[in-house]
Amino acid sequence: MVPQTIRTLFVPLVLMSFSVFSFSAEADQDKASFLAPYSATYSTVWKKGISLKVEGKQTLSKKSANLWEFKFTADNFIASLSETSTFLVKDHQIIPQQYHYESKVFGKKKSADLTFDWKNNQVLNDIKDKPWYLSVPPKTLDKLSIQLQVRQDLKQGKNEFDYSIADGGYIKNWRFQREKRETITTALGKVSTIKMTRIDNLESGKRTYFWFAPKFDYLLVKLEHKTDSESYRLDVDKVSYP
Repeated sequence: MVPQTIRTLFVPLVLMSFSVFSFSAEADQDKASFLAPYSATYSTVWKKGISLKVEGKQTLSKKSANLWEFKFTADNFIASLSETSTFLVKDHQIIPQQYHYESKVFGKKKSADLTFDWKNNQVLNDIKDKPWYLSVPPKTLDKLSIQLQVRQDLKQGKNEFDYSIADGGYIKNWRFQREKRETITTALGKVSTIKMTRIDNLESGKRTYFWFAPKFDYLLVKLEHKTDSESYRLDVDKVSYP
């Protein structure tokens, strides 16, 4: 349960849900550019009878002219998790190239690799050394890069947040709704944020909320996930730019 909790909190995945409102001047930044490279550290608390605290770090870096890498790592004394997405960007759209997942719990390891073949609109899934192909529609994302695509779409002033995700051998639809602006207190100080809600899974009793800060290039600064039996909370601790 620990790695699934960590993954739910930081992968945007997992990420998100967002009602329409006008943008203030704070959102009128340089829309022509993609997100800036950065490194951010988060702390999260998972509660289900007991509380478990985990620290995670995500890094966005530019590898070449149009090749980017987004990486997330988290660990504590019980488990560790590492996810990496490499992708291109064209017309503000993320085009995944490869996705790698690796976790270890009590010494037991799991890994998965996805390689996107956009010429044939398919993805090669390699889990437990058993590769197989899945057909994917254009603009399909992996479970990590979706966080960056949501941020980029917010930066572009879009009002629709509907995504296809390649995950677990299936194509899943994640939808989000933008809510009101909120000023929240974080380790970075008081920050004006855009609150988002994930709306494709409400029937299952889940509630997941995300707070993105335009001041920090729409960085995810807070996340809350609640069900009848458990809750997660994520908070940004620090962010740095190269």
